[in-house]
Amino acid sequence: MELNVERQGGTLIAKAAGRIDGVNASDFEQSLSGAIDDSDTAVIVDLADLSYISSAGLRAVLLTAKALSRRSAKFALCSPSKPIREVFEISGFDKIIDIHDSREAALSSVG
Repeated sequence: MELNVERQGGTLIAKAAGRIDGVNASDFEQSLSGAIDDSDTAVIVDLADLSYISSAGLRAVLLTAKALSRRSAKFALCSPSKPIREVFEISGFDKIIDIHDSREAALSSVG
């Protein structure tokens, strides 16, 4: 699992690559939380290069979304492959977390 971050205005964009599973989900959550500044008004996690996410990975995403919600910051996911999107749909997470087909769509939704 790799996590690369960049900023566009007050939005943190974190690009996850590889696998997020029971072995590294906690590391993923800590890396993402550690990258988020108090000044970030929105966080987008780009899933374009993510090949697998387990239930532990889903939990890490949900915990991050809840933490951001508590401080009124926006959260969205973008660019999931079809299998990754299906994991979010089957789990029902697509009903509680915004998922966009592209980074541009996610940026305009949190803008």
